[in-house]
Amino acid sequence: MSDKVMQELLSLEKCLGLKRTNKFSTQGDKKVPILQANNGPSLMGLTAIAAHLVQEAQQKQLLGRTAEEKAIMQQWLEYRVTQIDGHRGKDETRTILKTELAVQEKEKYVNVSRWFDHIQNYPGIRQHLPPVVMMKNRLYTSGH
Repeated sequence: MSDKVMQELLSLEKCLGLKRTNKFSTQGDKKVPILQANNGPSLMGLTAIAAHLVQEAQQKQLLGRTAEEKAIMQQWLEYRVTQIDGHRGKDETRTILKTELAVQEKEKYVNVSRWFDHIQNYPGIRQHLPPVVMMKNRLYTSGH
């Protein structure tokens, strides 16, 4: 974890329209984020803090409406922490998150594409930027 994660949490707090009443800090060599809320115990970890902020802002739909959507959101938040943040350098992270994928590579990440498309269509997320078009159909059979 880094100062970048702390900035992301502050940005999330602002995006959700929350007043800056929460206090963020980090702990340990990996700089795990900690939230000390004014009205409760400390929370540790990006996923737990992000979920808390979303609930505090009464935007629970961002965490999913159905049990399946909630599980998928939890899965991708966990993926972010274990796979993306766990890498050492920017180049390694860029490789994981690269956007110029071949058709075959995109098919490996269908759920990520669906999640990204879902998130980018929430009001206020994309702001003035044009939507990123996600491929929805396979162009060939798996035998090719």
